Amino acid sequence: MSKLKNYLSYLSKGTDNILLLFCLLSSLFGIVTVYSATKHTMAEGQLLPRDTIVMIIAVILGILVSTIISLLDYDIICKLWPVWFGIGLSLMVIVMIFGVAPSAREDARTWLHLGKFYFQPSELVKICFITTFAVHLAALKDSMDNVKSILSLLVHAIIPAALVAKSGDDGSALIFMVIAFGMLFVAGLNWKYIAGAIVIVAAAIPLLWYKLNDFQKLRFIVIVDPEADPATAYQQSLGLSALSNGGFLGRGLFKGPYTQTGAVPESHNDMVFTVIGEELGLIGGIIAIGLILAVILRIIHVGGKAESPAATYICYGITTMIGIQTFINLAMVLKIGPVIGITLPFFSAGGSSTLCLYIGLGLVQSVYRTTFNQSQETSVHLIGVRTPFDETYYHEVVEKKDEAAPLPKFSGMHSQNTEIEDIKAIKNLFKKKK
Repeated sequence: MSKLKNYLSYLSKGTDNILLLFCLLSSLFGIVTVYSATKHTMAEGQLLPRDTIVMIIAVILGILVSTIISLLDYDIICKLWPVWFGIGLSLMVIVMIFGVAPSAREDARTWLHLGKFYFQPSELVKICFITTFAVHLAALKDSMDNVKSILSLLVHAIIPAALVAKSGDDGSALIFMVIAFGMLFVAGLNWKYIAGAIVIVAAAIPLLWYKLNDFQKLRFIVIVDPEADPATAYQQSLGLSALSNGGFLGRGLFKGPYTQTGAVPESHNDMVFTVIGEELGLIGGIIAIGLILAVILRIIHVGGKAESPAATYICYGITTMIGIQTFINLAMVLKIGPVIGITLPFFSAGGSSTLCLYIGLGLVQSVYRTTFNQSQETSVHLIGVRTPFDETYYHEVVEKKDEAAPLPKFSGMHSQNTEIEDIKAIKNLFKKKK
């Protein structure tokens, strides 16, 4: 019982509980919102809508997986970058071969059918990419002005983005490139390269427009001219009507006319913010955005205190992913950007996006735990994990180097004070040996 108590204490102290609290509050808000958006679809006697159940399962599973990942040293995770690169590449190849498409987009084979559930591999590939790109950036951090280094990083970013685009998910492909740019910016990319990239993108806009199909072009056109194709403008127009119907305080939870009749297509998913706006008003929208912003700022805080460049880049990669998805989703809902199928983090229904989001947050917690361990005079006692604070380590390593040197008695986990005294004694031993 004592060991379990100390282990739980270690687990709690090494967790960024502030970040976890913001994430849980956001997910709880999201679950209630999705329930409201899908409440009208329930059959008689049904306890919860299917999308709500999936989201609850994804959050619970995500927290468990996140906790497990947080117990791993991020340095170990980074050293396994070839594994994550291979997994990401394999998933995209598999989805291009066996992927299935949603009914509304038969050209977009972006899902894998796994029994009763569907999984979107690109969500997990984002996390794999952030990890491998962070390692790549850390390896080249002293040669960021080198053209060869920049080109290798661009190739690294283009490979997953191109594969995702090939599967028909242009929105996610855009997310990959923005994540890469954000991480490059944090790594100190020279302004001349940033300016050059802006010029190239601006010059390529006519070519990119030419490459879009008619349906994709219409999504941009209806932003300024809804009458050009009312059917394409339908979703965003109704979404704005739902938002304006909410006013300042909203129509009340589970009482929004647009929401409860399912008038806005995908109101539980891409357009979930319309549910918040209609039923909880401007105040509800501000709270939702505030929670996401709090998560982002907390991750930035963790990244700023990280002990290595790779850890910092991982945190900022996750930050960029959450930030850009939030921006694009809100732009879609507010009709200042085209509908490209990007979910609102923590709030949109979807097991894949929710689960993979928490996997990314697990990486952030790993960075926090490792930073916490290095900044606190405490010992790590995990079964099967040998550390410089492990008694066995000193018997096998230190005493073999100098059998005559006395080994300080290690008192175990009886009290925090005795632990600190033992660790100080061990540190003194190392100083003598140097």
